[in-house]
Amino acid sequence: MASTHASSAFTDVSMAEFDSLRQQPGAVVVDVRDEWEFDEFNLGGINIPLPDIRARRHELLPANPLLVICTNGVRSRVAAKDLLRHAEFADKTIYHLVGGIIESEENS
Repeated sequence: MASTHASSAFTDVSMAEFDSLRQQPGAVVVDVRDEWEFDEFNLGGINIPLPDIRARRHELLPANPLLVICTNGVRSRVAAKDLLRHAEFADKTIYHLVGGIIESEENS
């Protein structure tokens, strides 16, 4: 059955699209990897590990669009879906980096 919140969806983007989108005014990169992973290598933005995303989602309210990333795209997809379950994110534009950071490193 189709969701009644059809407008509440995230958009999968490639690394090239990600690089362009992150330049938009108000855009924030949200890296949902663990803190040690973020410290080891990151593409900038803020680090909110996936287990903390619900408790810390208020930190993301001023941002639009949100670009959610992780190592391989799995955790960031979960985080994007989770954010969209909350009414305060229904009108936000959320992008998900397909393949994650690994994909971007392999293609650079």
